[in-house]
Amino acid sequence: MVKHLPILTAAGLLPAAVLAQERPNIVLILADDMGYSDLGCMGSEIDTPNLNSLAKGGVLMTNFCNASKSCPSRASLLTGLYSWRAGMGDMANTGSRYPEYQGWLNENCVTIAEVLKESGYSTYISGKWHVGSEPEHWPDRRGFDQSFQMPNGGGVYFYPSKFPQRANRKLYRNAEEVFPEEGWYSTDGFGEVAVEYINRPENKEKPFFLYVPFIAPHYPLQAKPEDIAKYQGVYDSGYAAIREARFRRQKELGILDSDFPLSEPTHPEWSEVEDKERQASRMAVYAAQIDCIDQNVGRIVDALKENGYYENTVIIFLSDNGAVMHHFDKTPDVPYGSEYCWASIGKWQNVANTPFREGKGREYEGGIKTPLIFHWPAGLKKTGFMVRDYAHITDIMPTCIELAGAKYPKEYKGHKILSADGYSLMPLVRGRHVRQNRVLFFDHEGWSGMRQGRWKINRRIKSTEWELYDLKNDPYENVNLAEKYPRKLKRLSAKWEKMAEEMGVRPWPLDK
Repeated sequence: MVKHLPILTAAGLLPAAVLAQERPNIVLILADDMGYSDLGCMGSEIDTPNLNSLAKGGVLMTNFCNASKSCPSRASLLTGLYSWRAGMGDMANTGSRYPEYQGWLNENCVTIAEVLKESGYSTYISGKWHVGSEPEHWPDRRGFDQSFQMPNGGGVYFYPSKFPQRANRKLYRNAEEVFPEEGWYSTDGFGEVAVEYINRPENKEKPFFLYVPFIAPHYPLQAKPEDIAKYQGVYDSGYAAIREARFRRQKELGILDSDFPLSEPTHPEWSEVEDKERQASRMAVYAAQIDCIDQNVGRIVDALKENGYYENTVIIFLSDNGAVMHHFDKTPDVPYGSEYCWASIGKWQNVANTPFREGKGREYEGGIKTPLIFHWPAGLKKTGFMVRDYAHITDIMPTCIELAGAKYPKEYKGHKILSADGYSLMPLVRGRHVRQNRVLFFDHEGWSGMRQGRWKINRRIKSTEWELYDLKNDPYENVNLAEKYPRKLKRLSAKWEKMAEEMGVRPWPLDK
């Protein structure tokens, strides 16, 4: 392979570790609404051998935080900014008069693709975009050389969707709409195009950045019959049995400290569930959706190996938020898994997010915490360990910039660029302990939170009262210490208010 020329960083010449080898390719893989415990390496019974292997041969971050919902997380991941500063304080194309909530990436941020393209990388996306629905905000306008993407969000598996509410979920290759054959399945389709991009001949001459944001396992529960069949009967023992088995396995793996009890369940007693067989099949389909992600991760890894790229390719895998809190079944007469199914994971959400409370869209740990896998054979001397220090989704952009030896711009295409909020993950994945008292800020549609060191505050929607948790001694947020430590709560909540004002966070619902 041709060696790529080094470029300058903000500090001058590239670090010696980067100069000693050619710049790595970067493959960034994002799951959609996958819970904390849903991978085998995180305690699950779901078959995820490819991701388990990447975690074993790389680094597993068990304290990684996101922005609790799809669009804000994607904005922060791509730009290194808190979502309000990038124009994505809520969901895509909200039409708000407030620039922090406009609903697409603004001109005062740059994407990973824009920066890496400037520094000599080929840039590709195959998957869900969801940070700007109009053509002028699509990936080809934000630094991607090649794109195969769904601009308007997820919730589509079999093509075409059988539901009117997904009629705008169209597929585009670059700027042209494409029409896959009947029965096309999005997880496989995005994986197939990702492999196609890896196989492109120009990658022999220069490094590439490949972003693969899958739709799975976002609702609805739709999966291929052969994948569902693997999990028939697996969940017949019910919510508590599976949740407790995951919790035990997490402790055995060293992910969790054995001293703390599991958070209180929010699922019903299995003995009280009338339609046990149907509810068990609900989780079987969800598991099949995650299994299919893993299969396509395997195809991506195989393509990297076949092209000779595997050793010097960084693979980063994470989820945009925890499992969904919406408990619905709008097609009760349709089997779960069918292309005609319109249902969510339901009460199994509490299992997916083991050991935490709540889930997607909430600022409790079940909403904001999911694992991150970092894998780089040529660049990591020590592997197979866990990073328990906390980090944030804004850290992905600075990490990619450091890996590429690129320079974060102060201006781009005539626009002033805001300084990044995140930090490179490289010290953490190399075993160092840094920024252990860092402040992380959270807010989504009236749910609020902030962490600094061991302390976390949460505020529920429509509430004026803050809760206070000591995550060192209560990592699953079981005991509210607001009354016990009022001065600490006052200091942290005042800091949250100051940061909210600086970022342009608005009360919910928005006065558009």
